[in-house]
Amino acid sequence: MQDTSPEQVEHIVAAADRAAPTWAGRGRPERAAALRAVADRLDAAADDLVPIAIRETHLGEPRLRGELARTTFQLRLFAEVLVEGGYLDARVDHADPDWPMGARPDLRRTRIPYGPVVVFAASNFPFAFSVAGGDTASALAAGCPVIVKAHPGHPELSAATARVVNAALTDAGVFQLVYGDAAGVAALTHPLVKAAAFTGSIRGGRALFDLASARPEPIPFYGELGSVNPVFVTVAADAARGAAVAEGLVGSFTLGAGQFCTKPGLVLAPQGARLLAALADAALPPEAPLLNDRITAAYLHGQQRLRAHPEVRVIAEGDDPLAPSVLATTVTALLKDHEGLQGECFGPTVLVAEYTEEAQLLEVAGALAGQLTATLVADEDDPVAGALTAVLATTAGRLLWNQWPTGVSVSYAQQHGGPYPATTAGGTTSVGTAAIDRFTRPVAFQGFPESLLPAELREGSDVPRTVNGKQERP
Repeated sequence: MQDTSPEQVEHIVAAADRAAPTWAGRGRPERAAALRAVADRLDAAADDLVPIAIRETHLGEPRLRGELARTTFQLRLFAEVLVEGGYLDARVDHADPDWPMGARPDLRRTRIPYGPVVVFAASNFPFAFSVAGGDTASALAAGCPVIVKAHPGHPELSAATARVVNAALTDAGVFQLVYGDAAGVAALTHPLVKAAAFTGSIRGGRALFDLASARPEPIPFYGELGSVNPVFVTVAADAARGAAVAEGLVGSFTLGAGQFCTKPGLVLAPQGARLLAALADAALPPEAPLLNDRITAAYLHGQQRLRAHPEVRVIAEGDDPLAPSVLATTVTALLKDHEGLQGECFGPTVLVAEYTEEAQLLEVAGALAGQLTATLVADEDDPVAGALTAVLATTAGRLLWNQWPTGVSVSYAQQHGGPYPATTAGGTTSVGTAAIDRFTRPVAFQGFPESLLPAELREGSDVPRTVNGKQERP
């Protein structure tokens, strides 16, 4: 696909800006109906879209059809969020002359959309985190026009998906696509763009985050960047079920050829663990092609850097460079070389760090950078479990108890985010219904006549509200 020119970017952003008040002004049921229409058309186009995705991404048909189903589920779930209306966090304080801090005026608070949003599509989920993925769905639901910067790993699929989306949306400028890094930067830094979302590498995401922050008017930048998703295995858990843990770990770190942002890349296990012995004897899956040449090159470079480390040894490997591999080191080495041993290796490689006493688990947990997930493989009565949970809650966005992180449910309570560098905005999520919050901001109306208030702030509103400090439902 030909890169979008600066002149074209200018026209595209201007169209999004013109569309913003109209799209934001659509009633919630109208926007919900539009999201459902997009989902229906994507489902109907599956037989056209999936073969393109197979050709461009090396992913298999079952995986891609499942991912497309997830994508349309997301759209329909956000439609439900719109109809229910709780995301507006509507609050009403009636005027009160006897308020303890002095007479209180009539105050009413809701959330409104930011305006045009730029979404940088991801490579590893060509449907669910790409053109019509979660960022696009949540921004459209919030009432924001969306400009998607297509990922170069699947340009034909991006174009085909965009055609389907636009066929379902009747408002010009609400959804548009640009190609090329320069076009993405031009859109991100355009003064009419009000927020951005990104999924990708730390290097690329940080560069865009810095651009968004350096604008004359800085804008929110919601970037998901990198995570090793550590797994902490206690002595008791290893002794009781080390082989079973090894089996689960292999299934998780090799899923999708290790190209999930939630892949467990670092495991803490007791010295001489049964887990490690089981991994040495495990039947690892065969090699699989990675998404594209750039990801393949980066993975091979990262894997070789780990293998070349003087404190790292190979536990299990296949004959092909892309075959899954298990490497091992010590907690002492891990703590000594944060940069060399704690970085993400995006692909089917896992690093196991052996500890000599469980107190070292707390030391590692406290030294880790921000993570999307952290997993405890433990027993409830493990002495270290409580303290470890408390430390990991400050480090990761989602904690798992005896489960594996590869699998991010699209639901109401999901949190897919974490402290930097997992994301650039640790208080937000890019998966689940709370993702809509990223593209709205609160506004309070003081003393306004009811006829000029947003519908959700008028008396008899159809959304859940907090009225004079008490929650009310319609």
